[in-house]
Amino acid sequence: MPSTGVDGAAPSSTPFDTAITGTVSPGRIGTPAPSQRIRFVPTEVVLPGGADAPVLPAGTVNGQLQVPSGAQRVGWWDGGAEAGDPFGSIVLAGHVDTKTEGLGFFARLRKAEPGEYVVLRAAGRSATYRIVSKMSVPKDALATRSGAFDQTGDHRLVLITCTGAYDAKNGGYEENLVVTATAVGLAK
Repeated sequence: MPSTGVDGAAPSSTPFDTAITGTVSPGRIGTPAPSQRIRFVPTEVVLPGGADAPVLPAGTVNGQLQVPSGAQRVGWWDGGAEAGDPFGSIVLAGHVDTKTEGLGFFARLRKAEPGEYVVLRAAGRSATYRIVSKMSVPKDALATRSGAFDQTGDHRLVLITCTGAYDAKNGGYEENLVVTATAVGLAK
């Protein structure tokens, strides 16, 4: 007489049954749940007021973030987090202005205020972040004192551009404007 399980039902298949018979009981086939975490590298940023700009990958050379050329382009630091990551900073950097093109896209950050929203997009996905702080830091302290590049803390978006006095002798601004925002929503 064949063995039966609880209440006379046939016992469920086990991995040993599969090895012996070569079949798997339908009750033992699992399907993974779809991931609840949406992650993506942003290809577009939308600032408060609705202005948008393309986002391109930006690496570092000799410890310096290489912002894409062009006043209307923004760089995503490829050593940082992606939208939707559970921790770490998504770092976007852009020009406040250029000698040849005038005002840069990130000049708008000077008027951005805590409570306003920034949206990141890519391939039909989006992530919304609420601005929580703005601060100016000396250029030589951006990496050390601002925490902008921190990858160990809570997930956040960090937007960086130049600010402060322009130093014509050294060919750049003396400070960086660092705008920090926290995630409020992701969409598929």
